[in-house]
Amino acid sequence: MIFNEEFETMPREALEAIQLRRLQATAARVYNTVPFYRRRFEEAGVSPDSIRTLADLQRLPFTTKADLRDNYPFGMFAVPMDSVTRIHASSGTTGKPTVVGYTARDVQTWAELMARSLMAAGARKDDIVHNAYGYGLFTGGLGVHYGAERLGASVIPISGGNTRRQVMIMKDFGPTILTCTPSYALHLAEVAHEMGVSFQELKFKAGIFGAEPWSETMRREIERTLNLKAMDIYGLSEVMGPGVAVECIEAQNGLHLFEDHFIAEIIHPKTGAPQPYGTPGELVFTSITKEAFPVIRYRTRDLSVLHPEPCRCGRTLARMGRIQGRSDDMLIIRGVNVFPSQIESVIMESGRFEPHYQLVVDRIGTLDQLTVRVEVNEAMFSDAIKNLQSIERELERTIRETLGVTTRVKLVEPKGIQRSEGKAVRVIDNRKL
Repeated sequence: MIFNEEFETMPREALEAIQLRRLQATAARVYNTVPFYRRRFEEAGVSPDSIRTLADLQRLPFTTKADLRDNYPFGMFAVPMDSVTRIHASSGTTGKPTVVGYTARDVQTWAELMARSLMAAGARKDDIVHNAYGYGLFTGGLGVHYGAERLGASVIPISGGNTRRQVMIMKDFGPTILTCTPSYALHLAEVAHEMGVSFQELKFKAGIFGAEPWSETMRREIERTLNLKAMDIYGLSEVMGPGVAVECIEAQNGLHLFEDHFIAEIIHPKTGAPQPYGTPGELVFTSITKEAFPVIRYRTRDLSVLHPEPCRCGRTLARMGRIQGRSDDMLIIRGVNVFPSQIESVIMESGRFEPHYQLVVDRIGTLDQLTVRVEVNEAMFSDAIKNLQSIERELERTIRETLGVTTRVKLVEPKGIQRSEGKAVRVIDNRKL
């Protein structure tokens, strides 16, 4: 097993001592260099000297995505622009993008953490990484790329799209590690099947999938279809990019947080109150080694849970549970909270449908109506035509009994749901139009 033993197997007491020193240094730096943080600290009645224990982190104010947008583009940077060697940004589809910067040392740190992530997920120096995450302002592609090079592996910078060409390269180049979104992994398998290429004959041993929530049933489908072990990876550009946490190939049971670089908290999504280990809630991150763009108590809106117990792989790092969704993506349908991943699990557990679906929300008068569009597979397509309504009613009943929400199910023909080359569009909420 290969990993950074100095930090990844460190006793928690020693790790927390490192976290405290780095937190104190980061708090002092943002207070002195970022006007936003100086103002927020003073409004909260705290200063860097207030941080004497890790528990004092809870005295510091939260940072939100709105704060980043209010200080667009470079107002949150803690170094002058001549020290910034890389700039990334979110897509900005719901407003101004969030802009993040990296110093040369930040890029090196990111590459090191991604190398550690790849190693945890089973990659080694002699592997070939087929990197189908998007390159550009999105952090996914370049993050994996730099990590693979730091590891010493070969990397194919294929990016997203041109799927038939990707399948050809998979067949001809013999990559052993696949990195992309889980939904795109299934699309690759679908196109490969159309081309007469079987993943059983390809050389993949592991896949590292992230950038969108996915369920355990989706994992099983990916592993069965692509003939590899599927690991979850987590990151977000505001904190660093991919490589904040990753599953190990030995256990596949929670994502190891790189706590020597990030302090994670779980809070109540509505009250902001800290939650103990084992209690689900919203993830909050403080970066403690970033130079250009450190964040203090950044509210991710991602919903997860933290576990402190060491893993059987040997790592003592805390583990976070699979992302269940985002607090701002949660659908409230007639008083019932619903996440796309919950619907996904019900659909895929039946084994009768393709792993492609969409949730469409409409408002009929004063009531909300949730329609679940689901693809049938080729094998049952002809039967579905004959028994369309009975199959739809059966799935509606299963969703209602499992999740307590009433839905309308609409079965569509194979490939009737538009495929994505990046993050899948799972929810269409017409109430917002």
